[in-house]
Amino acid sequence: MLVSLIRPTGPIIVGISLGFTLSLLSVTWVDESCDSDWMGAADEMLIGQPGSSKGARKPSSISTGTTDNGNLEGDFEPRIVPYNKPAQDGPPKKVFRAKYASTELGIRERLFVSVFTSKTTMNTLAVAINRTLNHHLDGRLIFFTGTRNRKLPNGMFVVAHGDERPVPNMFQSVRYLLEHHIADYDWFYFVQDDTYTQPERLKTLVSHLSMDLQLYMGQPGEFIGGETQRRYCHSGPGFLLSRAVLLKLQPFLEHCRTDIVSIRPDEWLGRCIIDYAGMSCVEEYEGLNYNYFAMENDMDLSRMENEGFQNALTVHPVASAELMYRLHKHFTEIELQKTYEEIEKLQSEIKNVSELAVDGNKSALWPIGITPPFEPKNRFEVLRWDYFTEDNLFSCVDGDPKCQLNGVDREDVTDVIRVALEELNKKYNPFVQLSTPQLVNGYRRLDHTRGMEYTLDLQFQATTESGHQKSITRRVHLVRPLSQVEIIPMPYVTEATRVHVLLPLTSYDSHAALRFLDHCSSNLFETGENAVLNFLFTYEPTEAQKVSTNDVFAEVKAKITSVEHTYPNVKVSWISIKTESPGVLRILDIVSRKHPVETLFLLVTADTVLNSEFLNRCRMNAISGWQAFFPIHFQEFDPSVAYPDQVPPATPDLVREAGHFDRYTFEEACFYNSDYMSSRTRMSGDLQENEELLENLDLYDMFVQYSGLHVFRAVEPALRQVYRNRTCDPRLSEDVFHRCLQSTLESQGSRSQLAMLIFEQEPGNST
Repeated sequence: MLVSLIRPTGPIIVGISLGFTLSLLSVTWVDESCDSDWMGAADEMLIGQPGSSKGARKPSSISTGTTDNGNLEGDFEPRIVPYNKPAQDGPPKKVFRAKYASTELGIRERLFVSVFTSKTTMNTLAVAINRTLNHHLDGRLIFFTGTRNRKLPNGMFVVAHGDERPVPNMFQSVRYLLEHHIADYDWFYFVQDDTYTQPERLKTLVSHLSMDLQLYMGQPGEFIGGETQRRYCHSGPGFLLSRAVLLKLQPFLEHCRTDIVSIRPDEWLGRCIIDYAGMSCVEEYEGLNYNYFAMENDMDLSRMENEGFQNALTVHPVASAELMYRLHKHFTEIELQKTYEEIEKLQSEIKNVSELAVDGNKSALWPIGITPPFEPKNRFEVLRWDYFTEDNLFSCVDGDPKCQLNGVDREDVTDVIRVALEELNKKYNPFVQLSTPQLVNGYRRLDHTRGMEYTLDLQFQATTESGHQKSITRRVHLVRPLSQVEIIPMPYVTEATRVHVLLPLTSYDSHAALRFLDHCSSNLFETGENAVLNFLFTYEPTEAQKVSTNDVFAEVKAKITSVEHTYPNVKVSWISIKTESPGVLRILDIVSRKHPVETLFLLVTADTVLNSEFLNRCRMNAISGWQAFFPIHFQEFDPSVAYPDQVPPATPDLVREAGHFDRYTFEEACFYNSDYMSSRTRMSGDLQENEELLENLDLYDMFVQYSGLHVFRAVEPALRQVYRNRTCDPRLSEDVFHRCLQSTLESQGSRSQLAMLIFEQEPGNST
């Protein structure tokens, strides 16, 4: 019986005994001392000095020391340490947040270009440098000169030092870079205005160099007299300096100015770098070469097969701006051809790899390297193919079944047929030569994910090598891919700008204005939105005569007084305007003179429903001196059409059955007063020749034609308008009246809803 009782607990007893034995052995191993000197030194490094809080205990050791309070160190018990907010004498310190993530993370731009020019060549060679180099670079380009002309070329940033001597000019330029741009860029490129630089090769060279490298790179040259083995970089072909070298030079720059005597700026800077930075000019670094070419007079670029010329990063000297443009065209064609060769190489590699896939070559998309075609998720997303011939298009913008191909549409079709002929001849050459293409059928569609797609049925005259001719028909597929997306840097704006809401009103809009005030009370005034409401009461001459006895806006003004009484901090201003013309430009001319130039205007209608979300987007998308914002609001359909025999919801969803984005209206706009005033100034010349221009143009047309700004036009889901049966003013211009009429008609309901109404009203229907 004893065995039967012990048997179930036997494994437990054995396990406890084994664990106890192993623990004793572990303690014995840890406490074993080491007699070697180097082990004792390691223990001292790990444990630290007695009483030192920075010492770290050796792993797997048992501490017998004391705590800071002198008590023996016991088992660690977690406890909650209460947070005591530090006392502040003054207002809380505002936490600084950088405008951009790159600023906060300390990310620098890659390249800064300094061009040394003069007063005589600024309008010729300097302009050519700016046009061939500036827009190709991701960094910054600045022109340094001693003195400059009173009028500078457009699009050029010029720094004048006031001293024509070359060495002081170089000194002032280097000091300017150290004071203003040394913290923002990794590499600094110095070049004269009579030197052509291939921008793509310069970017490639810099991209392969480390940002913390100390490098002085260019065409090495010996000093006058050859007293040193060190070399300086000639300024003619240009040279490259790293940020690390300039920082090393910064404390000694003033010593270089006073101690080094030279008449050549490149020699002066080179000796300064050698003496105080310990760097010498190099032409090659780790397989990267600074290729330059010495230009000779009367050189024929078309016959230049010199390898040094073809691979040159810089060409010097360039005698004229015309030669600078010719060089740029020549080297751009070389780089473009290299790009095509790289594309063909990548395409062949993709084909070879795709053969190893499960589906073979079918797994490779066509064309190779282009985004795959868009796949619709439902029938409403299916892309439409448009049928066309060489003369006509059978899908017109105005809804007509057939229209003539004109302008860019005809050029597009002609170009596509030409490209198809060239590609087929490349495929069949030299066995068959195709000529005289004729379009039998043509189809095209715009795929927003990759570009314009074409399917062409072409008839050719085929000629074989033996001279036999035959008419053949081939179907070809082509894709015109979308160009490279370019990120446009935008000026920094905030959401703290005050918005001045402008509401022009006529007597027909009085009742809608009351509803507009109710929406503003709940959406703007109660939330304390940083916005000011301005009513622009437009009186006709007959209405203005009766304003004292029968004011057409009396009810609206009484409502404004009631709102100001309800919200004491709110002040709603109004301006009374007497005019025979309802043109918005005439009204804005009066309002613009009454506000500062930095005022942000938001032009609305009585049917607009404002909220904080849209006001913030108005602040972000309207940029002074840069961009005006014309949102496309969501227009609700007629409730009797959209919700027949139903109670319409208070806030309909953004669905196709409830309304649509009205692309025919341009009544809402966000813009700055300064931009409006400058646009009206540019418009004054045409206004003298055509006095009716103020009535024929609306605000959108004026900004497009005369502002010179980006005009941003986009759908705005936070901007909505309730349905109201509007009447278009016949006094408007023909284009504006037509857009108003089209907007009113399309706001009745969707096509399916209107078709259902017609179907139900037809006699004899028994559905």
